[in-house]
Order: sequence, then C-alpha cells, then structure tokens
Amino acid sequence: MYNKRHRNEYGQMVICVDARNTWRKEYFPQYKQHRKKNRAESDTDWTDLFRIIDLIREEIQANLPYKVIHIDGAEGDDIIATLAMDNPDEKHMIISSDKDFIQLQKYKNVKQFSPIQKKIVTDKNPIRYLLEHVLKGDAGDGIPNVLSPDNSFVDGIRQSPLTQKKIASWSGISDELDLVAIEDKNVYRNFQRNRTLIDLECIPGVISTSIINTYNEQKIPHKMKVLNYLIQKRCKLLVECVDEFYNQPSAA
Repeated sequence: MYNKRHRNEYGQMVICVDARNTWRKEYFPQYKQHRKKNRAESDTDWTDLFRIIDLIREEIQANLPYKVIHIDGAEGDDIIATLAMDNPDEKHMIISSDKDFIQLQKYKNVKQFSPIQKKIVTDKNPIRYLLEHVLKGDAGDGIPNVLSPDNSFVDGIRQSPLTQKKIASWSGISDELDLVAIEDKNVYRNFQRNRTLIDLECIPGVISTSIINTYNEQKIPHKMKVLNYLIQKRCKLLVECVDEFYNQPSAA
C-alpha cells in the first residue's frame, strides 16, 4: 500500500530492520534493559519469535523488489537517518510513528507519515524538539533525563524533576545543541550521554559506512521472482495486484 502510494514521488522503497545487537547497548549498557526484563517475565517464546522474524526478513529480501537493510550493531533508526542524510538531493518519506524521526525534519527533503495516526508528522521546530528530547531523556528506551544517573530505570530510582524553566535556562542562547550552556560537569556529562544516544547525527562512522555500503551493494530481485513467490505461496489475491509490489507499475 505504501509502496503504491509513494513510489512515483519518492522512488525505491527501502525496508530498514533493527539488529538485536546495537552499538547503543555497548555505549550505554542500561539502554532498553527494562525490555529485557519484561521479556524474561513473559510467557512468549522469544527465541522462536525472533527466528520467525529473521525468516520473514530473509524471504522478503530474497523475493520482493525492495532493498532490506539489516546491519549488525545498527537499529532501523540508524539506517533510515543515514540514508536520508547521505542522499540530500533526494526526497524521503519515512513511514513510522516513531517521534525520534522528527529531528530529521530539519532537512527539507524529509517527511514522515505515521501509520498509527494516519497522518503526516510535523513539528514547527525540529531542532528545538531534539534539544528537549535530549534534555528530558527517553523513558521508553531507558534513557534518564540529564539530572538523573545512568541506572535510574534499571534500579527503579526516581528521576530528578526537570522543569521547563530549567530547560530554558540552558538553551537560552540557541536551539543548537552545541551551544547549550550547562555549567554542572555531571549534568553536562549526562547531556552528552543522552545526545549520543538520541541525536541521529551521532551515529558512529563505522556504522554509517556499513549502512551505505550495504545499501549500494545490495541487489533487488527481478520482478518475475515476486510473481513466482506469490504463486508458490498461493497468495491468490496478491497475485492479482502484483504490480503494486513493483517500484514502477508495468506498462501492461
């Protein structure tokens, strides 16, 4: 559906997939640790679930006409951001409800559509949004605010309150992250911690290079392979609209 809707304006669709070993966990061991705890307490067979997810990813990459980028150490966010920043002359439509991508809207060639809200995601000042995101942290990813220690979420420590007045006092000079004035060394250290984890311009060079190389080198399966795959899997309804899978509809 999204391919058909956007292919004429935005071109080739790319599927960007999370790897389970991310560079953020190496940099900040507490990153998303609460999710690991929740999985341990769940009745779900996560080993089998991850096996199935890997199988689906491999089948899509082998049979459908899309590039599927999956890089050891990288999250889907890293892949999307790297491809958008590395191709500034091309238009990009991000299909995701993740508000982390709002920061990329500072690039005029980037738009975002939320499949949950069914609308375009916009923000009047994406740079300011990023700044406040870094200062406040991200509870969903286990990143405390800049006033709180690394282990806040892992050990259930209550975070120190962060007021809008305090945020304004730090960012009074400019919305630019490089100009934020924080005198307290520990708070500034936490600011750098959060910026490294949240600011998509802080993706390590080795990760970005691997993403770009994989994207450039990956081949797209021939369009006939799509039809054969759908026939083999007895996807009758999808066979009837196979053109919707292609980057461009066929002349027929």
